[in-house]
Amino acid sequence: MNELRRVGIYTSGGDAPGMNACVRAVTRTLQVEELEIVGIRRGYAGMIEGDFVEVDGQSVSNILQKGGTILKSARSKRFQTPEGRAVAAEQLRKADIDALVGIGGDGTLRGAHLMRQEHGTRIVGCPGTIDNNLFGTDETIGFDTALNTAIENIDRIRDTADAHDRLFLVEVMGADSGFIALNCAIGGGAEMVLIPEFESDVLHIKNRIHSLMSAQSRSSIVVVAEGEGLGGAPAIADALGSDRAFDHIDIRVCILGHTQRGGPPSARDRVLASRLGTGAVKALLDGFDDVMVGVVDGDVKYTPLSEVTSRKKDINYELLKLAQMLS
Repeated sequence: MNELRRVGIYTSGGDAPGMNACVRAVTRTLQVEELEIVGIRRGYAGMIEGDFVEVDGQSVSNILQKGGTILKSARSKRFQTPEGRAVAAEQLRKADIDALVGIGGDGTLRGAHLMRQEHGTRIVGCPGTIDNNLFGTDETIGFDTALNTAIENIDRIRDTADAHDRLFLVEVMGADSGFIALNCAIGGGAEMVLIPEFESDVLHIKNRIHSLMSAQSRSSIVVVAEGEGLGGAPAIADALGSDRAFDHIDIRVCILGHTQRGGPPSARDRVLASRLGTGAVKALLDGFDDVMVGVVDGDVKYTPLSEVTSRKKDINYELLKLAQMLS
């Protein structure tokens, strides 16, 4: 194995609160090990273009508490092609970059695995996505912050819902996973949660909501993951609104959208990101690569990227039962 001298670090895909904390941890750990650090701006797009910048301990000062990513992020269609990845690999060789630490979600780690397979690039991934949908870690960087942001907004929505006896359909992020929605439903006291992992039944939704709103003369909150099979909160609102039985119910849709991505990371995310960043450097120093660093049952673990990108992380069914029981 080649000697480790110069390591590139990048963030890719959707931004997540805590990415900066991870960049800081990687940079300062590499500095302690007296290794050179190169920041790759705009993820794989910047890798293809050679958009590299030297970073050190001073340049990552005062970023721990900031949302977003100082290295910027992007999605690159060109990198999805073998030709694009070949250009990226050549840029890394020209810059004498021996190994990479990539921070991002499923698409980022798939790209990392392909770079290892096609070009032998030494690479370790850190799970950075608010969706918390990556196999190999109990939590991903950004999930806790996004969850807290969503619940804070649901609390505010609850106030106005109660004031007017309204039904609010609150859509949260989660294109293919219901981790945010399920935890929001429990933490926000929602009366119902709809997630991609289970097929939604329009008749069941109508009966449940009609029972809650009519019999008890109360407000209701339904948390909907954006990837829910009927088309999300707007589609459900249309289905309810077209039913004469709901003429007397004031239905409102609130899509939280990208508010869940922004803002300062929570303390939990800062600690998690710091552990994962340091763990990524240790993995490289110990001879690991083509792995993702995660935290499982409190311990740092390495999971092959082939498993991370091919295995689905299951929803917590105990939490689902809890949400149904408490609603």
